[in-house]
Amino acid sequence: MTASPEIQEIVIITGASTGIGAATARELARRGFHVLAGVRRDRDADAIRGPGIEPLILDITNPDHIRALATRVHGDPQGRAVRALVNNAAMAVNAPVEVFAIDEWRRLFEVNLFGHIAVTQTLLPALIRSKGRVVNISSVGGKVAMATYGPYAGTKFALEAVSDSLRREMAPLGVQVVVVEPGAVRTEMPGRAIASAHEVASTMTPEQSQRYGGLVQAIIAQTAYHTKSGLPADAAAKVIAKAVTARKPRTRYTVGREAALLTLVRILPDRILDLLFAAALRPHFPKESK
Repeated sequence: MTASPEIQEIVIITGASTGIGAATARELARRGFHVLAGVRRDRDADAIRGPGIEPLILDITNPDHIRALATRVHGDPQGRAVRALVNNAAMAVNAPVEVFAIDEWRRLFEVNLFGHIAVTQTLLPALIRSKGRVVNISSVGGKVAMATYGPYAGTKFALEAVSDSLRREMAPLGVQVVVVEPGAVRTEMPGRAIASAHEVASTMTPEQSQRYGGLVQAIIAQTAYHTKSGLPADAAAKVIAKAVTARKPRTRYTVGREAALLTLVRILPDRILDLLFAAALRPHFPKESK
């Protein structure tokens, strides 16, 4: 299922301003697809625009933007088929469950889950006609939720469940649904997660700081440590391109060494996992918190 140079197929990618989304847009354009790259700002559009890449201003929580995307897809001047929708847009947050404000929970789910559902619902008629593909970018956090990952992992667990259900609904219609689960990848997202963790820490009450201050600092240090050794965004883009183009794709692809972690999650009891995650985090705690 490879695009022909003469008759390009369309791939839509959300969250293509930077990181994995931008790298995937370039990888698929290189392979001959016409990529509609969803970005948030005009300067991001200028940065990503190139041969085979057509940037569109797309906030997946904005119904007007989604309608404009549908109009562009259905009114394609060359009548090109839609090969795939890559739901990649996301926000990263690290915060203890007690501390993260409920309005922020709702905002996070709007971006990381409900926005993807809205875009998918809108484009499914085109994907059904072309027997295309939905590729949902989840995370290792879609299978395991470590301390302070509750909000982010909650959105990704939900995306995994929606993907499973959609895959079974779409199978009789010829549309394949694939999940990609990246681990540590060197992008701007971990930096934004660290910034959000600092912001959350600054809003904690003295009692909350006593309970969670050391934990949040340890998570920040652990995230920075693993990001340095993570894969480049181009490596993740190649896996996503495989999910888009493989004739018989797997239902799930992992990216990075965290695939081994998912194996442990499947076979080890919860209490053992709790101990392992606590032990892995302990070296990153501030000395006075140990």
